[in-house]
Amino acid sequence: MQKNECLDKIQSLFDNISSVFIGKPDVVKFALTAFFAEGHLLLDDVPGVGKTLLGQALARSLNADFSRIQFTSDLLPSDVVGGDIYNQKTQEFQFISGPLFANVVLADEVNRTPPRTQSATLEAMSERQVSVGGQTYALPNPFFVVATQNPIEYEGVYPLPESQLDRFIMRVSIGYPDREAELKIFETHGQAPATAKLKPVLTLDDAIAIQQFVANARIERSILDYILDIVDATRNSNEVLAGASPRAALAFTRAARAYAVVNGRDYVVPDDVKTLAAPVLAHRLMPRNYRREESRRIVEGLVERVLATVDAPQ
Repeated sequence: MQKNECLDKIQSLFDNISSVFIGKPDVVKFALTAFFAEGHLLLDDVPGVGKTLLGQALARSLNADFSRIQFTSDLLPSDVVGGDIYNQKTQEFQFISGPLFANVVLADEVNRTPPRTQSATLEAMSERQVSVGGQTYALPNPFFVVATQNPIEYEGVYPLPESQLDRFIMRVSIGYPDREAELKIFETHGQAPATAKLKPVLTLDDAIAIQQFVANARIERSILDYILDIVDATRNSNEVLAGASPRAALAFTRAARAYAVVNGRDYVVPDDVKTLAAPVLAHRLMPRNYRREESRRIVEGLVERVLATVDAPQ
């Protein structure tokens, strides 16, 4: 796909989603960044701010298969990935795929399910496949998980383990809309679901082609050194028990390429790196002074302090 065609399609996708997900253009850009970087997105926010709507709008805009999984305390791994069912007619076991087999999967309230079920998604998110009964089954392409969690609920939830948090390329908070945007929401969202009027503006083949374009976006050696300097600073900070891993550095680079393209460029600039530092790194760091009720604020402030110690390339 040529550059101008790619950028035009991304703009059409952005406009389509923004027509129903109102007043949060930065969040839409972050979501598109995660998708085109072939990562997954964790939305960490209170109920009612549009987390589900964002995933549905992306799927409809791509004419993609969409699946919503409500994570609960009694959810089993087979409820997510599927399992082998005995077929009476053939007298053989047959694999029946679960709701994870979709292009866009909304994992709603992912921290409400026990670690055993959470871990069932690890292989899917990292390798785009699931293994059941000694057999491996490929997931659809593209495959994108949007997971949500409520940061202020403590009863009946299971904190996501570091291994699972690391599978999300970004963690983003949506926040409340401003007054003008909320008034527009009143006008736009009627009795029917907001996404009902959305029409596809891209095909899945378009999405895959854009992902390939993103993977080839230019990133200069000085920018790569800047990313590594930031990663090294998290590892050497006396505020951190465990710094960013090499996998985090790779995710940072992929996200920077995607964010540049989403913003109309085929090359990365230092401001792309600065903007993405907290969304990409904060959820991967373990601060020494850990307080659950303030963990997000602490690690995001930590990333900002790390950024201040690293010189950006000119």
